[in-house]
Amino acid sequence: MLFAAKKGPLRGPFLLSILLLLLGTALSVVAVEPPDLLLARQYRAGVNVSAYWVSEKLDGVRAIWDGRQLRFRSGNRVPAPGWFLERLPEQPLDGELWVGRGTFDRLSATVRRDPPDDAEWRLVRYMVFELPEAPGTFTERLERLKSLIGGVPPWLTLVDQFKVADEKGLRDKLAEIVRGGGEGLMLHRADAWYETGRSATLLKMTPWLDAEARVVAHQPGKGKHAGSLGALRVEMPNGRRFALGTGFSDMQRRNPPAIGSLVTYRYRELGRNGIPRFARFLRVREEF
Repeated sequence: MLFAAKKGPLRGPFLLSILLLLLGTALSVVAVEPPDLLLARQYRAGVNVSAYWVSEKLDGVRAIWDGRQLRFRSGNRVPAPGWFLERLPEQPLDGELWVGRGTFDRLSATVRRDPPDDAEWRLVRYMVFELPEAPGTFTERLERLKSLIGGVPPWLTLVDQFKVADEKGLRDKLAEIVRGGGEGLMLHRADAWYETGRSATLLKMTPWLDAEARVVAHQPGKGKHAGSLGALRVEMPNGRRFALGTGFSDMQRRNPPAIGSLVTYRYRELGRNGIPRFARFLRVREEF
């Protein structure tokens, strides 16, 4: 054996150091870096909406194609079937995996399952809205996407982008989307060059505000919720904590999001103390 000649009191520390070295090497091999992405800011009244392309805000899972592999926002590989990937173009793409309005939970289960469920993946579309690192304005990049994505393969789809003349037109379109079960709208500035990070280049517009917080504790329920979850104690990125007690199904109350997980919630506004008012649980923010 490699370590057979190692005798005496140094043997334990020596073996431990070797194991730690091997573990560190293995972790460095499997570690992945999350890709730099453009992230949206919240829409505020007064924006010149005619300067933006508008699209529906999809309730999907962000996915980045680098020309060889499809990855989640975390940088981890999407365990998609080979047939889903083999006909994607060589150019990098940014978009969302999507099944339809109101189907996020089913989609989330599908795209995380490894090995993949072929029948479930037949329902998934890759909805593309950006050409990462490509030159030119967003309008020019859209034209390139149109020529690149022509319905082949059929699960590769360009997100519909349209223009509105003014804020009234924008709010009318928002109302139409929400009535149909959609989440809201995205606005991407037409003259913007490609960039990453959170920027006003990209805006999201919904009838509510949404944010994310980390679960720090489970508060027991009372009355009809006795024996199950009453509320999640969550912590905002700025360190403020509050109780999130509505929006859960009976199953979620019996099996609440794990402590340490990230959850998305909706709220009407921030109170004077900086705590969200009328906050309602939406879903676990999957860190794929």
